[in-house]
Amino acid sequence: MLTDIEIAQQAKMLKIKDIADKLGIQDDELEPYGHYKAKISQAYIDRQKDKPDGKLILVTAINPTPAGEGKTTTSIGLSEGMQKLGINSVLALREPSLGPVFGIKGGAAGGGYAQVVPMEDINLHFTGDMHAITAANNLLCALLDNHIQQGNALGIDQRQIQMKRCLDMNDRALRNCIVGLGSRLDGIPREDHFQITVASEIMAILCLAADLDDLKKRLGNILVAYTYDGKPVYARDLNATGAMTALLKDAINPNLVQTLENNPAIIHGGPFANIAHGCNSVRATKLAMKLGDYCITEAGFGSDLGAEKFFDIKCRYAGLKPDCVVLVATIRALKYNGGVPKAELTAENLDALRKGIVNLKTHIENMKKFGVPVVVAINHFYTDTDAEVAYIKDFCNEMNTPVAFSDVFLKGGEGGIELAKTVVDVVENNKSNFSPIYDEKLPIKEKLAVIAREIYRADGVIFTAKAEKEIAKIEELGFGDIPVCVAKTQYSLSDDPAKLGKPENFEITVRDVKLSAGAGFVVALTGDIMTMPGLPKVPAANNIDVATDGTISGLF
Repeated sequence: MLTDIEIAQQAKMLKIKDIADKLGIQDDELEPYGHYKAKISQAYIDRQKDKPDGKLILVTAINPTPAGEGKTTTSIGLSEGMQKLGINSVLALREPSLGPVFGIKGGAAGGGYAQVVPMEDINLHFTGDMHAITAANNLLCALLDNHIQQGNALGIDQRQIQMKRCLDMNDRALRNCIVGLGSRLDGIPREDHFQITVASEIMAILCLAADLDDLKKRLGNILVAYTYDGKPVYARDLNATGAMTALLKDAINPNLVQTLENNPAIIHGGPFANIAHGCNSVRATKLAMKLGDYCITEAGFGSDLGAEKFFDIKCRYAGLKPDCVVLVATIRALKYNGGVPKAELTAENLDALRKGIVNLKTHIENMKKFGVPVVVAINHFYTDTDAEVAYIKDFCNEMNTPVAFSDVFLKGGEGGIELAKTVVDVVENNKSNFSPIYDEKLPIKEKLAVIAREIYRADGVIFTAKAEKEIAKIEELGFGDIPVCVAKTQYSLSDDPAKLGKPENFEITVRDVKLSAGAGFVVALTGDIMTMPGLPKVPAANNIDVATDGTISGLF
């Protein structure tokens, strides 16, 4: 069997101009980055504003496991399946981060015969968006330290700096560091920290900004520090906004690529869902809705993270009303939730499936709480047995939830036709009554309590003394009435990654809270989740190589 990258390298791609022609993009509205990828200009986006919106489909999943769920693969295959049915669908996906590409998770361009291409470019430097975000973030940090070095006219307290530097790489050694060592000219020594680029507030801002003016305003609202007398210092106070916007003026425009079957795909923004808000850019999603009868988008990790934030943060700010949720599940992952070790997942085990199905049940129930119709997609693996597939279908039928078999990894769009038909049928015959799960005007602790109770199924929330102090400070600043973004393990509904299935009798512990005033949400850190991941014992980078002709291998 061919690997993902071998399949992608054998693809017969069209030139990006030909893909653009399918969307009616004129030459001066396209900014090519080579032959097979491009930026879509603001002029083209403006031209689409009077078009009606297509239906919005969110693809999410059960809690991820080492067995894999295939959410991006399913998103791509669903869109291809719709195209096979003669339905105009447009993908709106996230950009991969270099951290997981070289770490353990691998790339994020789909898999098998449901991929977006050029796969290597998308998974590596792409059009430079990640680098632009990194540069804008670190420019702000440099201006902050320079201000302190040059006399500190604002009276910034070095012990209360909120802004972290960032790098789009898993590098645990940079989580905590000391900067400014050396001579007097080398800066003021202080403790500093790095986070991965996709967890940065600037990534969130880029993905939530409506346009360049909104981007600039949001950048100016970034809380960077407090003064000695406790007053907030924002990026605008350091006169950083203009230069940061200049670095991001191209990055704010969505990227155009294609699927293996030469259909258009828009990829833009890539915040993680376990430590950020987990959705591609508002601009990309809204553009895809203008261009297709159906927009297929995704949110990171399980529905307890990505989908919740998609609904409660992205949809709230962008005024989006999703028409359907596709919940991806695999039989292997459900057996893993039922207690089967990864090495034994290929064997039929209906008892484990019955135990693990509670995880799927909880995710279905959670999604229905938002008032949006749900379709379960069984993402097929060759080890699935007929009895196991039948059990999942019977279970979903008992829950009055449509279910479809998806074989897009092996068959591409052809394998997504059943899922596409099911989604279209659900959308055409069921009205979405979407609403967020909490009122953003509630106090911060009450919003977190709603999420913990309704989505994680926790008995309550424990706040450390540090978290209590930060919440009080944020509310005193007047930011208590904005959404919350929970940083939590993706592997469990709880904040303990070892608790699989549907954990019972637990509480969520919020150990710290941070204000992302520019993005417009409050970040609550739970458990031992880190905003700068580390590499595994054997990183994926160890298997990546380049031949003398420039062909990359080992990238998956």
